[in-house]
Amino acid sequence: MGRTRDNDLGQSEAVLLDKTQLRQRLQQVGEAMYHHRHPFHLRMHAGELTRGQMQAWVLNRYYYQSSIPIKDAIILSKSDDVGFRRAWRKRIVDHDGDTGVGGIEKWLQLAEATGLDRSYVARGSAILPGVRYAVDAYIDLVRNGSLLEAVSSSLTELFAGQLIALRMDALAKYYPWLQHGLAYFQGRLTQAPEDAAFAFDYAFEHADTPHLQSVVVRSLERKCALLWAQLDALQYCYVDPGSLPPQPLLFRPEAS
Repeated sequence: MGRTRDNDLGQSEAVLLDKTQLRQRLQQVGEAMYHHRHPFHLRMHAGELTRGQMQAWVLNRYYYQSSIPIKDAIILSKSDDVGFRRAWRKRIVDHDGDTGVGGIEKWLQLAEATGLDRSYVARGSAILPGVRYAVDAYIDLVRNGSLLEAVSSSLTELFAGQLIALRMDALAKYYPWLQHGLAYFQGRLTQAPEDAAFAFDYAFEHADTPHLQSVVVRSLERKCALLWAQLDALQYCYVDPGSLPPQPLLFRPEAS
């Protein structure tokens, strides 16, 4: 029997975890690394952000939101399983829309509720370089990784439902001028848990060795780091110290 070694979460990588244990291990990652703990989100949920800072968040987050169906299309292209593709393509419809309004359109409605022009947001010319870099790195992670790595990077949805519920309460309480732009979050309250359950079941079924289970965990860690990096850019540029890069097209709240 090979030697075991402890990973950063204090667990032995040579032990194959059962489904409950793997879920608990992923939960540890979420509790430690998910962006619900980021200072920018803590300020948001305490009602401490200005309208301009909220606009900056919505505008920059749009780059991530609009990249999600691209990410999911890449994941579809990696699978030769018809059943998997049928299940996963729901995510693209959820964001792009089909007969109804998709998540990207709902996010633009949120942007309009903040006072931003939708065409200005959709052009993407005002995105912070740090946000663009982090989102592009996520696309590269999915493109260059295995199907298991790509699916596992989506497991942040295991924690998203609780954050979305908290966010909706905070936005309604502290930013009432956003009340007509919250449809995106309302939809994700049901979509995120469904998507997370499918992705977790896939990861558990296909990570059938201790090594592959460690791949699942590390993919989730990388995704959490990239979400955190997006907020780092917003915090530095729009909150503390409030120092914007020199690019001329970046969003400046005072000029909105």
